[in-house]
Amino acid sequence: MAAIITAFDSAFTPHSPIADPMSDSVFIHTQDQLRQIAQDVLRYAKEKGASDAAVEISEGSGLSVTVRKGNVETIEQNKDKGIGVSIHLGKEKHIRRGNASTSDFSQKALRDTVDAAYNIARFTAEDDCAGLPDADTIEMHPRDLKLCYPWLISAAEAVELARRAEAAAFAVDKRISNSEGASVYAQQSHFVSANTRGFIGGYPFSRHTLSVAPIAGKGANMQRDDWYSSMRDPAKLAKPEAVGRYAAERALARLHARKLDTRKCPVLFEAPLAAGLLGAFVQAVSGGALYRKSTFLLDSLGKPAFPSHIQVLEDPHVVGAVGSAPFDEEGVKTQRRDVVKDGIVQGYFLSTYSARKLGMKTTGNAGGSHNLKLLSSLTKPADDFKTMLKKLGTGLLVTELMGQGVNYVTGDYSRGASGYWVENGVIQYPVEEITIAGNMKDMLMQIVAVGADTLVRGTKETGSILIESMTVAGG
Repeated sequence: MAAIITAFDSAFTPHSPIADPMSDSVFIHTQDQLRQIAQDVLRYAKEKGASDAAVEISEGSGLSVTVRKGNVETIEQNKDKGIGVSIHLGKEKHIRRGNASTSDFSQKALRDTVDAAYNIARFTAEDDCAGLPDADTIEMHPRDLKLCYPWLISAAEAVELARRAEAAAFAVDKRISNSEGASVYAQQSHFVSANTRGFIGGYPFSRHTLSVAPIAGKGANMQRDDWYSSMRDPAKLAKPEAVGRYAAERALARLHARKLDTRKCPVLFEAPLAAGLLGAFVQAVSGGALYRKSTFLLDSLGKPAFPSHIQVLEDPHVVGAVGSAPFDEEGVKTQRRDVVKDGIVQGYFLSTYSARKLGMKTTGNAGGSHNLKLLSSLTKPADDFKTMLKKLGTGLLVTELMGQGVNYVTGDYSRGASGYWVENGVIQYPVEEITIAGNMKDMLMQIVAVGADTLVRGTKETGSILIESMTVAGG
């Protein structure tokens, strides 16, 4: 079980070259061509009579393969493109808005899409918070954060990588009896956004993933687990053999799981799940939940939501990171900021619309958060996974959660779980068919420690998180 949080020691070298993001072999259209289309759409919108307009044009291509027990199950290649147009009629607090989209880039289709959005706007209700972002919030000079590393991998090469990952899982132990498959996914896209307030910007981006899900045991005593590596740059992906071995070790460690009697005890959330706790906090302090008054952290600005040793930092400008963006979905500047400082909420996650509903200023978070990192001033470099088990002492290590189980209005939290029972800092046996319950407001305030075993999942980074006490109910 000690292998559950083992860092991968090296990355593999892709078989296929990483291309120039804007080369002809990657995208059909150039950024300049997308910019011209955007300008054409905005011109059509003004000619039609729009007070304001916004447009986004995107194009992407990718490859996805799945292998199961060495055999190819799926090979999918995609090439897609699209245009979304938003038309605004009226001024200030009397704005009506209409949206329309198309995948046809011809001049006639662009005009037809503008017409459709315009006609929808004519018949929608006025909204006093609608409209484009204020001019002083728009990013006029976007920086290059180097977010695109196209991976020109062939289907045959992707299949070989997936087979290597799955074969490594089967080679760990003869008790790895089956597999839900191994997958390789490569995707690269680019876009341009523009509006009639003077904003125009866009960039290419990529995301590549390697995953495997082995099954251990037979009959009634079967357990599955999985692991994956996901990066913008394929050269930074973990070796397929490392992903396969680690996934197999996780599945094997779950064999002969037991149930637990109902009790209260400390709970340690493994790092991948701890990122979900951070995500729950983001949801609770996001504009939509706040102006609808559907959150357990209503009016939390300037108040403690965590113990004083916790910090939450947002940094959208990390070069090459998955959660980086020079501007949000509305073209608003993103900014590095303290979201939580010494446990106290310093800012919300607001779009232009939700900010206006709250009488506040946008935070550049239309579309979500950017590179969030949860930190503790108590964490030491030596606080690895084994050390976090010692801090847990006797309690529950959670490695998988099932169901949604979070009431964001009340904060009530109840989810199916599996993991390991720990005594005196040592894992004793795997457990399953249990439920963990508490209240998110209490859980956030009862974070005792955060591990140095940090992991990035999506746009969030955190180590394992130790909660002082939760209710654990047996199946």
